[in-house]
Amino acid sequence: KHGRMEYLRRHSEKKGDMEKVLPGIKSVISLAISYQIPKPSNQSLENKESSPSRGLIARYARHEDYHDALKKPLEDLCNQLTRLNDKDHRHLAYLDTGPIMERDLAQRAGLGFVGKHTNLINRSLGNWFFIAEILTTLSLEPDEPERNRCGTCTRCLQACPTDAIEAPFKLDARKCISYLTIELKGSIPEALRPAIGNRIFGCDDCLEVCPWNRFAKEGALMKRFRKNDLETPDLIHLLGMDHQTFKSTFAGTPILRSKRKGFLRNVCVALGNTGTREAIPSLEQACMDPEPLIAEHAEWAIERIKSRITKLTSE
Repeated sequence: KHGRMEYLRRHSEKKGDMEKVLPGIKSVISLAISYQIPKPSNQSLENKESSPSRGLIARYARHEDYHDALKKPLEDLCNQLTRLNDKDHRHLAYLDTGPIMERDLAQRAGLGFVGKHTNLINRSLGNWFFIAEILTTLSLEPDEPERNRCGTCTRCLQACPTDAIEAPFKLDARKCISYLTIELKGSIPEALRPAIGNRIFGCDDCLEVCPWNRFAKEGALMKRFRKNDLETPDLIHLLGMDHQTFKSTFAGTPILRSKRKGFLRNVCVALGNTGTREAIPSLEQACMDPEPLIAEHAEWAIERIKSRITKLTSE
């Protein structure tokens, strides 16, 4: 169930026949690039994550856009492949961009196994990695496919705030917070807004609880592209951003994908869920935003905060 992500339907014919992607293809090299971020070493950052004025951004988005950051290293690897092998060989490199079944190819290549949350898990990297592929006409010795190692664990199913993981290996993207805060362009269904909490771009909950993460080490390559100022941004400050400030603040990051109206929509929901009386003036200002999407969610947030205040004072 992929919601409104119609691009997932594209190139279905090519996905079933790799020869149509690269004529003469013999092998696929699957790559994993870790974006693991170490746990906070001080209590103050942990406190910020649970603060009513702070938002949470998915780990991968706290870096420069991985498509841009990893383009050069992937090109360098392809060039090295050419130098070491037949100069007449052909190849194509993809980083979450090609008409191929990346996750399935990665499992067949032994890079990892698909967890019950439908994401790929690597025994050394845990859940925190991007995958890329090099399609080549070279004939290479294949690795053994990885077998599933979830066992009886169901932590990811239990952790999902919206019950989007309906059963092992079955995800309803329409309820997934990553879909709601990134892919969905319109209004977030009211019934799902409370479960979003203070997440303003993506959600890591199902990834975070996976036991295989205990072996994951910090990603050395992606560390160079990390945006530390995106750890726990102030929600009220974010709500005051105009178009130019939004673009300059998130330049080069995946967050630009949501555009200002989508991102501030998310900020309004987060403030509605966790904000205090201090957030109301900023939300009232957002109610007058020329973007109806922002105004609608700001109005909802104000009512939710007021309802929470009323409940607290009556107890």
